[in-house]
Amino acid sequence: MKSTKLFKSFFESEKTGGIILLICTIFSMLLANSYFQKGYIKMWHGSIGNYSIEHIINDGLMTIFFLMIGLELERELYIGELSKIKNAMLPIAGAIGGMLFPALIYFIFNHNTNFKNGIGIPMATDIAFAIGILSLLGNKVPISLKIFLTALAVIDDLGAIIIIALFYSESVQLNYLFLAIAIWGLLFLFNRMKVYNLWIYLIGGIFMWYFMMNSGIHATITGVVLAFVIPFQKGEETSISYKLQNWLHKPVSFIILPIFALANTAIIINLSNSLFETYSVGIALGLILGKPLGIILFSYIFVKLKLAKLPFDLSWKHISGAGILGGIGFTMSIFITLLAFDDAMIINNSKLFIIIASFTSGIIGLLFLKRILKTEISEEIEEIEEIE
Repeated sequence: MKSTKLFKSFFESEKTGGIILLICTIFSMLLANSYFQKGYIKMWHGSIGNYSIEHIINDGLMTIFFLMIGLELERELYIGELSKIKNAMLPIAGAIGGMLFPALIYFIFNHNTNFKNGIGIPMATDIAFAIGILSLLGNKVPISLKIFLTALAVIDDLGAIIIIALFYSESVQLNYLFLAIAIWGLLFLFNRMKVYNLWIYLIGGIFMWYFMMNSGIHATITGVVLAFVIPFQKGEETSISYKLQNWLHKPVSFIILPIFALANTAIIINLSNSLFETYSVGIALGLILGKPLGIILFSYIFVKLKLAKLPFDLSWKHISGAGILGGIGFTMSIFITLLAFDDAMIINNSKLFIIIASFTSGIIGLLFLKRILKTEISEEIEEIEEIE
């Protein structure tokens, strides 16, 4: 029951957060291409102290987002859908396929170019946007589909985090990395000693973030590794892990991600310069085609091999709809873009095609699932009428 309650809380916050993200994106892009263009873009490139506003948002605030993702992963692994291997295998299969196929498509177009570092861009699914779109269909959506898409997106985020740690970190400074690991080890020791004071872990996390940032490994990874030393206990509502995750939902969904969206979608639209660039094609096709193909195909293979089980209230049409929604990359895709490229024009164009591909996937997925669910309801009514 506690697991279900927290899932509902997570789903509700992500649902509303996804709609707010959509509004922020449209608002930011309109301003960036309006009379206020210069002032608006300059605002996000300004500095506070020695750091740019973008750096504070992308390396600082987003660490809190990664902390919430880490806590959600922890919950799923201990008491959620991923705690039982039989339940976990279907979204795991979908997530694996949903990462491999987009990467393969991007690789085909870019392996001999200077854009090959962008291979991780189309591999991610945005939880907030995907759930936000799914929520527009209301109560007609089977609960198993909500759980499948949420679990798939969470596993997807884990994959993105691993990719960031392995391939998008700079040359490692071992002295700083050792200090970060030492703090993590100390916090792990506190965990085993049943120290349940949240502030100890948060203050330790701040120091760990500082050392991680200077080590060359991307600082946001701190959020994930910190989550796994914050005491989970049995997942009860009194545990500091539960309280922190529950508290973070609203600030992350309604403040941090909207600010990230505003700052990173201040894009000047100029399609003529990027329409046929190989990285643009790789990103668009990776998200729109690669994501659904990988999710559907791997899910189908795992079920046929009896390594996973399709929930009784879902059909392959439902999985196909979820696969299409998996092409909504947005937050993670934009985040990886910032790590993959240095050229401002390439970053700008990549963001634009992430947004185009994500919107396309969202609209197609919404219309596809709406038609399926409408057909199912009509069939149910016909059955009832026949019985009567």
